[in-house]
Amino acid sequence: MARAQRIEYEGAVYHVTARGNERRAIFRDDADREHFLRVLHESVTAFEIRLYLFCLMTNHIHLVVETPRANLGRFMHRLQTAYTIHFNFRHRRSGHLMQGRYGAKLVEKDAYLLRLSRYVHLNPVFTVALKNKPAAERIAVLRQYLWSSYRSYIGRVRPPEYLERGPILAMVEADRPKRSRAYRRFVEAGMEEMDTGLQEAATGSPLCIGSPEFREKIAILYHRLCGGKTCQEDVAFRRTPRRVEVEAVLQSVCTRLAVDREHVVHRRRDSGPRAVAARMLCDHADLTQRQVARILGLGGGSAVSKQLRELARRLASDRNLRNIVAAINKDLADIEAKASFNA
Repeated sequence: MARAQRIEYEGAVYHVTARGNERRAIFRDDADREHFLRVLHESVTAFEIRLYLFCLMTNHIHLVVETPRANLGRFMHRLQTAYTIHFNFRHRRSGHLMQGRYGAKLVEKDAYLLRLSRYVHLNPVFTVALKNKPAAERIAVLRQYLWSSYRSYIGRVRPPEYLERGPILAMVEADRPKRSRAYRRFVEAGMEEMDTGLQEAATGSPLCIGSPEFREKIAILYHRLCGGKTCQEDVAFRRTPRRVEVEAVLQSVCTRLAVDREHVVHRRRDSGPRAVAARMLCDHADLTQRQVARILGLGGGSAVSKQLRELARRLASDRNLRNIVAAINKDLADIEAKASFNA
């Protein structure tokens, strides 16, 4: 059976979920979670994603994002690939980490987005171990949970620069100084009663979460735009961003790393720049590892894979390198955006 096609359009909001293969853990410790958030930051910046919410559980994640550039698929590919490479290297494993394709449902803005935010943030206290605990105990756990955006929303910690709280907080309270407290009351009031309206909106369509009118609108768009394209998994309602030319990728890498081209495309003792180039060619030029190997003078796809694993290891401990890689990602994302606009 063919997979359902993915719907992408500029300004779309999605509830994204990704689970561990066979429901196994995708985070074994806090170091894994910290690295995932670093990769999330890099990916949000590179693809100009608006991240509204996140919640990391042991074997799955929730994200709520908006895509001004209609590029959810490329954003998630980069996020999952980069994290999987790091996880496999760190834990001496191989193969898929995530279970099949990630889930992505379009979300109707305003009331449904606000109610979805409550559901996402309550995930840490909807576990089997906590569901029958007293309300006060569950609230304490929720407010102390480090691996979601909730503490940022209620003013317990300073929000990370890549998180956009404003649109959702504005839905609960017009007076800015009162928003965090109002949002906390809104979320924590939802622990005792299931939001049946949201549940109905979420189960009423495999494509989206929203009112009957929104579901009908998305269904019509889906059938109109996807008709006869059974082999294509992702369909953009508007323009599709173009990939970056190889020379543009190499130029950005050389400029940001302050090295000449020979340092990247020929074997040198320090392979750091080549590893960065390999990753950017895979992510932004849409090349296979075998194609990248030919461009960079490596032995084959396995050599590129080794370079990417080593890069993931270095990124985990080298903040300066992470900043450089984020800057290259942004350079190339800008090129893609301009190419799409001019198409």
